[in-house]
Amino acid sequence: MIVRVIDDWWGRPVTGLLNRLYLNHFHDTSLIAESRDGELAGFVIGFMSPSRPDEAYIHFTGVAPHMRRSGLARSLYEQFFAMAREEGRTTVKAVTSPHNNRSIRFHKAMGFDCSEPMIGYDGPEQDRVVFARAL
Repeated sequence: MIVRVIDDWWGRPVTGLLNRLYLNHFHDTSLIAESRDGELAGFVIGFMSPSRPDEAYIHFTGVAPHMRRSGLARSLYEQFFAMAREEGRTTVKAVTSPHNNRSIRFHKAMGFDCSEPMIGYDGPEQDRVVFARAL
């Protein structure tokens, strides 16, 4: 369901960022929102870090273009924060491209601290901004 729409939602190919591994292994800690007519409205793919017991991580988030600015992303994040707290996590982290201004604004509005662009974070020419939010 998700991979059918995300390229359209982003306006560019991004399905490679969300391979099946995340959906197979982290579905218990990921969230899906549907519209009244049963269509996908938004999602958060996240997990509790198995290596860092204080951290949870949001890997991929999407909201249908017609649902943006409706509060849906905020609601999904708040639900994820609640799950993370229940699991004893004290920090939620995420990353984005330094060019993704919409994501940077959203995460700052949600109370995340935002790093300066980290050159080569995900490999050559794969710079990232790192977000962290205390719970």
